[in-house]
Amino acid sequence: MRITYYLWIMRKHSGMRPQDIVVLLKIISKGEQAWQNKDIANELFISQSEISDSLNRSSLGGLIESERKKKVFRNSLLEFIEHGLHYVFPALPGSMTNGVYTAHSHPFMQQHFSSELNYVWSDPRGDFRGLSIEPLYKEQVKAVKNDDTLYLMLALIDVIRVGRVREMKIAVQELKRLIL
Repeated sequence: MRITYYLWIMRKHSGMRPQDIVVLLKIISKGEQAWQNKDIANELFISQSEISDSLNRSSLGGLIESERKKKVFRNSLLEFIEHGLHYVFPALPGSMTNGVYTAHSHPFMQQHFSSELNYVWSDPRGDFRGLSIEPLYKEQVKAVKNDDTLYLMLALIDVIRVGRVREMKIAVQELKRLIL
């Protein structure tokens, strides 16, 4: 019975999805605040079943505890973000659009670098213009409008996805401060 269950889980598990990173970062952004799957689902505009599937994939990937799925293995997540994220979930800048600042255009990164070229997550109601970066999942722009910490972490993730080495070092350093 146990082997059958394990094989079913492994068959169902087709690898991490981009939104899995967002779910883990959302859990971290909540700090010590108690949460349930429905809370994460509502705040990320993702279905509860997708949150559950995401937590299962993260558990199989060794990024969250396997039993209660409440404790993110922060060092493992950081290791993946720093060394694997840009290979698994790369981003190429797209066309000019209105949107929300991301990557090195986020106000935190603007303190460290100046650039005439801006990156944004596309949003028709966005106040800024720049090259579009595909977010890790469809409703990401809506979710970050209610969580500044999540917004910063996801913008730093985009630095890793599209940035240069010098920019990536600062992004990783700040992510370590936020996650650990």
